[in-house]
Amino acid sequence: MAPRLQLEKAAWRWAETVRPEEVSQEHIETAYRIWLEPCIRGVCRRNCRGNPNCLVGIGEHIWLGEIDENSFHNIDDPNCERRKKNSFVGLTNLGATCYVNTFLQVWFLNLELRQALYLCPSTRSDYTRGDGVHGEKDYEPQTICEHLQYLFALLQNSNRRYIDPSGFVKALGLDTGQQQDAQEFSKLFMSLLEDTLSKQKNPDVRNIVQQQFCGEYAYVTVCNQCGRESKLLSKFYELELNIQGHKQLTDCISEFLKEEKLEGDNRYFCENCQSKQNATRKIRLLSLPCTLNLQLMRFVFDRQTGHKKKLNAYIGFSESLDMEPYVEHKGGSFVYELSAVLIHRGVSAYSGHYIAHVKDPQSGEWYKFNDEDIEKMEGKKLQLGIEEDLAEPSKSQTRKPKCGKGTHCSRNAYMLVYRLQTQEKNHTVVQVPAFLQELVDRDNSKFEEWCVEMAEMRRQSVDKGKAKHEEVKELYQRLPAGTEAYEFVSLEWLQKWLDESTPTKPIDNHACLCSHDKLHPDKISIMKRISEYAADIFYSRYGGGPRLTVKALCKDCVVERCRVLRLKSQLNEDYKTVNNLLKTTMKGNDGFWVGKSSLRSWRQLALEQLDEQDGEAEQSNGKMNGSPFNKDESKEEKKEEEEELNFNEDILCPHGGLSISENERRLVSQEAWSKLRQYFPKAPEFPSYKECCSQCKILEREGEENEALHKMIANEQKASLPNLFQDKNRPCLSNWPEDTDTLYIVSHFFLDEWRKFVRKPARSTPVSSIGNSALLCPHGGLMFTFPSLTKEDSKLIALIWPSEWQMIQKLFVVDKVIKITRIEVGGVNPSEVQYISEPNLCPDCREGLLCQQQRDLREYTQATIYVHKVVDNKKVMKDSAPELNVSSSETEEDKEEAKPDGEKDPDFNQSNGGTKRQKTSQQGYAAYQKQVIRRSTRHRKVRGEKALLVSASQTLKELKIQIMHAFSVAPFDQNLSIDGKILSDDRATLGALGVIPESVILLKADEPIADYAAMDDVMQVCMPEEGFKGTGLLGH
Repeated sequence: MAPRLQLEKAAWRWAETVRPEEVSQEHIETAYRIWLEPCIRGVCRRNCRGNPNCLVGIGEHIWLGEIDENSFHNIDDPNCERRKKNSFVGLTNLGATCYVNTFLQVWFLNLELRQALYLCPSTRSDYTRGDGVHGEKDYEPQTICEHLQYLFALLQNSNRRYIDPSGFVKALGLDTGQQQDAQEFSKLFMSLLEDTLSKQKNPDVRNIVQQQFCGEYAYVTVCNQCGRESKLLSKFYELELNIQGHKQLTDCISEFLKEEKLEGDNRYFCENCQSKQNATRKIRLLSLPCTLNLQLMRFVFDRQTGHKKKLNAYIGFSESLDMEPYVEHKGGSFVYELSAVLIHRGVSAYSGHYIAHVKDPQSGEWYKFNDEDIEKMEGKKLQLGIEEDLAEPSKSQTRKPKCGKGTHCSRNAYMLVYRLQTQEKNHTVVQVPAFLQELVDRDNSKFEEWCVEMAEMRRQSVDKGKAKHEEVKELYQRLPAGTEAYEFVSLEWLQKWLDESTPTKPIDNHACLCSHDKLHPDKISIMKRISEYAADIFYSRYGGGPRLTVKALCKDCVVERCRVLRLKSQLNEDYKTVNNLLKTTMKGNDGFWVGKSSLRSWRQLALEQLDEQDGEAEQSNGKMNGSPFNKDESKEEKKEEEEELNFNEDILCPHGGLSISENERRLVSQEAWSKLRQYFPKAPEFPSYKECCSQCKILEREGEENEALHKMIANEQKASLPNLFQDKNRPCLSNWPEDTDTLYIVSHFFLDEWRKFVRKPARSTPVSSIGNSALLCPHGGLMFTFPSLTKEDSKLIALIWPSEWQMIQKLFVVDKVIKITRIEVGGVNPSEVQYISEPNLCPDCREGLLCQQQRDLREYTQATIYVHKVVDNKKVMKDSAPELNVSSSETEEDKEEAKPDGEKDPDFNQSNGGTKRQKTSQQGYAAYQKQVIRRSTRHRKVRGEKALLVSASQTLKELKIQIMHAFSVAPFDQNLSIDGKILSDDRATLGALGVIPESVILLKADEPIADYAAMDDVMQVCMPEEGFKGTGLLGH
């Protein structure tokens, strides 16, 4: 089908030869495109918006043909949430709790630990009585043991694919949004569990942590002189192995146990020799636990950068580990088999993801535990410790070493768990206690109820979808109207009817009506013509309206559109005719007044007016059926249109009459006006005999009289006070004039307004009074001391000579007289001069004003301060990190210039000159207080400085983070000072530290960060790492 614009032109081509009064029903139907050929499915690839008979590509394709029932709903199959047979249960990641989930799965698969925890008696007697679990109460574990019991019971017998560990995590007080050190969590939790179980009476429960995880070694020091051995026994729950410089696990163990020489300054004091002697020191393994935890120290502190980093070196380890060579007492079996590998994915020590590869002790099969997802590892997937890194740059990827059978290599494994090998296979069956099983059964019942509920919702959705499918198949075939009776429905409604994801709303045709409450011809591009049969069914099932039948075709709109189109095609010819008529000399004075501006732009105005309907048509292509275009936007557009002058309104006066300005209009002939009138029928008409507006004439006379009066007043005042106007021969308080003992004071605001009037009396209002009350407090006392009036407050006042004051009192009304008198004290040769103000100073209000000024400097939000980076006490001109795309100072200044007015200057609209003041003699005391502190103290930013927006309430630590982003200097490398004072307290607020708006802070960096790829680590370190402080792991 032809493009929409071609269809539009074809629908109105007849208007070129048909006059508006000759429009017939055939023309109307052509304009509404009633008889356009309908499109055929398969031939038309998409819906033709210009053709109301095109019903292809409106969403029908998903309903025609075979449909998958799953497309009728967006509810997942609840069985997907069901635990698969012979599989384990996952744990939900609550945000950043993957490190907790990995250890919970490892501990759960330690059958001895699980059995011992089940034997721990519950403190909740309500749930352990013979009558079973109370159905009306939700079980809430109280202790850590109870939480772990319940969690293990769910992991063992739940029907869910994964369970929620939030109760356990909450009981420990962990922050679910902050990733913690997994190794530290393991140590602290084992210590907490051991302490909790130590109170149990059953020895199998009380000693389970020691039996499973606790070993013993000794620090042995041997004197080289006498051979005496000194032993210090110590228990361990894991061995912390250094991996730097090593490739194999056995090398790490050997380094852990290697002999250290104590020589020189590090010599050992031997009690036998009673002197310092050379000695050797090493660790001897005395006993090993059943479960041997080997911590690979991947996360180390980097002294150069001052933060933690991850070592991504490959370490090889075997599935079988013989510890006999490392143990002092050789009796017994010390062969261990690998049971778990805990993995950290990611290159940073402060981010990433934790996963566990754990061996099922009963089946001997390996599983990957990744929060909710659990996957069996077999075949090619059985690569222990191997997981793809997160966001790792390709440059840093190291080639993986080759591994033999039974050995593995990992760059992400941070903990290896080995179990003591036994001759017999582990056939231990751990039974869940009865009361815990009842709790699990109750949770399973809830899960089954949820599954049934979800399945029912899916079934209802499928039933609705099937019914809709039948409806669409039936009605879509009957949609085309052909030559039978028809109606119009919006394309958008039809698309929503065919959209399975949204419920069908009632039909709403109001948005496509014209002013005559019929179908607007310009809306036809978003309407579709359907059969009356289909329309009847639609309205009976969904309701709505109004119904748009053949009677809804609007003849008035078609006629008007025909007139407009003919005028548009005639416009060029009429433009030449009017220009020729304007060039010919008029005979007589008969004609019409037209604005010169309107005559210059009448063609453009006519085009815009004729194109308005096309603009409305484009607007009609917007939303319908309950989603109209934004009404506020349309109101604003209409308001803007109203503000624009229409044709001939440029000679319209404010009272609606003819303007008195003859220079802005000219007389045109009757013939020319008739042509213009065709395009602007509503334009104001002023025949040549029309008189100008009488009200404007009166106002003009009054204005001329007032202007003359103002000029006379201004000349008189200027002649009376010439020096005050020209700012010549002004007195100064700091250098008191000898020829007078009294000076008078007026506000500087009065002086500015008066000078403005005298310079331009025709444009300003005469100043008739002086409001000195603004300089006084509510009690009538003066707000300023004599010293302050000579310095910072001098800009607020103007000093007046006594002779000028006499003239001022004659010319103006003065509400309060303020004067300062000099008095000499002490006889003939005065030793002291006093200055007395009238009225006197009000000490309380003066002190209040100073406090308010200081408070305003300490309580600010989004104020600008400047940070200057110095190196060896020299200001740097360029930033130290161009590779981070931090703009140079020149670029920043260019950017500042490019900002819109009001954003360039942080003090915009706050200086005295930029503040608008009311022309009144009385000003509020509170408002005046604010004016007092507005001094011109804006700091001029120089090259190399960065401007930062800060608030008084933010801490120094938060400021350092801002500085880090601006200068790429880590917080721990920043040395900040202001006015020679070192800023060191990170917890103090900027207000408390004396940082005020426009302050300049000097930044001296200890050492710039060279590794910008590790900015992720820096971002974390800039906030103090508090670890598990405040959690239940530390007894809180």
